[in-house]
Amino acid sequence: MGTRTTGLLFTILTALALSACASGPGFDTEGVNRDLQPRQAASERIQDALVIWGGTIISVRPQEDSTQLEVLAYPLDRSEQPRTDRSSQGRFLIMADGYLEPADYSEGRQVTVRGRLLESRTATIGEAEYRYAVVSADNVHLWPRQVTTQRQEPRVNFGIGIGIIR
Repeated sequence: MGTRTTGLLFTILTALALSACASGPGFDTEGVNRDLQPRQAASERIQDALVIWGGTIISVRPQEDSTQLEVLAYPLDRSEQPRTDRSSQGRFLIMADGYLEPADYSEGRQVTVRGRLLESRTATIGEAEYRYAVVSADNVHLWPRQVTTQRQEPRVNFGIGIGIIR
């Protein structure tokens, strides 16, 4: 490859890498109620408000024509990704049309949803009753798995090799 082709390839790859890192799901935020939190929406039984909420998936339940996700809500950052280092904002349910694969939408994964509040629904968590806000999903964004690397002790490798150049 020539230097011109290599330079062009480098520029394209850099642009792709930067755009992948810098952006979130790109939800339309027009008309979204940014002040409403899941706990408040459930207790006040608010319906029809447009919200963008996110958090950590607690459970997934495929149903006949839809999938229900139970989510522990967290505040969102600028890219709409849940900030799990902050205090939770309660739980909510996502009702998504169609089938979402439970192996992909598994416990512990982060998700962000844009949709309208349908209702409040009561269920039990252990022995306690809990009131959930239910969001009818327009758009569900599953965030890539968080790769956590544990720092290991420094490793030193020694080797002897012979390189053959043809």
